[in-house]
Amino acid sequence: MRYRPLGRTGIKVSPFALGAMMFATSFGNPDPDDSIRIIHKALDAGINFIDTADVYGDSEEVVGRALQGRRDHVVLATKMSRPMGDDPNQQGASRRWIMIAVENSLRRLRTDHIDLFQIHRPDPDTDIEETLSALTDLIRSGKVRAIGSSTMPASDIVEAQWVAERRGLERFHTEQPPYSILNRAIETEVLPVAQRHGMGTLVWSPLAQGLLTGRVRRGQHNDLRRASLFRHLNDERRLDAVERLVPIAEKAGLPMTHLAMAFAIAHPGVTSAIIGPRTMEHFDDLLAGVDVTLTDEILDQIDEIVPPGTDVGTLDQAYLPPALLRPELRRRPVTKRAAA
Repeated sequence: MRYRPLGRTGIKVSPFALGAMMFATSFGNPDPDDSIRIIHKALDAGINFIDTADVYGDSEEVVGRALQGRRDHVVLATKMSRPMGDDPNQQGASRRWIMIAVENSLRRLRTDHIDLFQIHRPDPDTDIEETLSALTDLIRSGKVRAIGSSTMPASDIVEAQWVAERRGLERFHTEQPPYSILNRAIETEVLPVAQRHGMGTLVWSPLAQGLLTGRVRRGQHNDLRRASLFRHLNDERRLDAVERLVPIAEKAGLPMTHLAMAFAIAHPGVTSAIIGPRTMEHFDDLLAGVDVTLTDEILDQIDEIVPPGTDVGTLDQAYLPPALLRPELRRRPVTKRAAA
């Protein structure tokens, strides 16, 4: 396994990161012992980067059990800020909740420190200085080694970097955005901004949440459990793109999963791509593609289907800023809309 620098942290990580969301027994693999075997096999294969989150059911507990005796050889990342209940203060990126959330994660993970502690989604209701101040205190206390953001717009990343420098606070060392052959919008600004500021980039959904597995095809029945839950898995534009990608993979003699993963880690701004296997079979399939290299010819063909910097449709779980969610932020009052 080759290792890459995680931004300018000095930490080295594998190009494949093991995502632990599907190790939650409530909605992923119901057998925690099987999940632990997958984690151990990943570590044995040289994958040293594991990413989870407090909101992933009991995933942190499963990961914590798996790392007993092997903790020092793992770069352990987790995330917070998504709602953890009905209490309005058990979510977001306030100092109050950050301090509670980190203690909860440390306990579930059975460790005394987290290597990468990330804000799971931007929190428009909290001043970024408040968030960075709390995260800085966690680093200085030794409970956290590095901090990161996830799905932050490029403008927010720049503001966070500016605030950190101006206020003498720790800055975000990483960003975790969605990225795949079908979702390439981050190539326009997010990846260049992250590179400019020396941030590591840990991308999620390189398989487009199942569309790039080869199991979802136009007009064919599939056994993907999420197909009936997410709109983007039935988006005609995305299905059209998949049908055009299949011949490229077949001509190259590659499974779709290998084509998709090799694409994701080929970008110079991407540090690691998260794989999220639910079963050992899924993991073995992905692990078999670690040495796949895409030629410029193949990458050019992909560019023709999904042009650089563009998305084909939108992931259901993509972050949408308030200006896109709240009509009153993009519409003047009716009485003030006319030019005269």
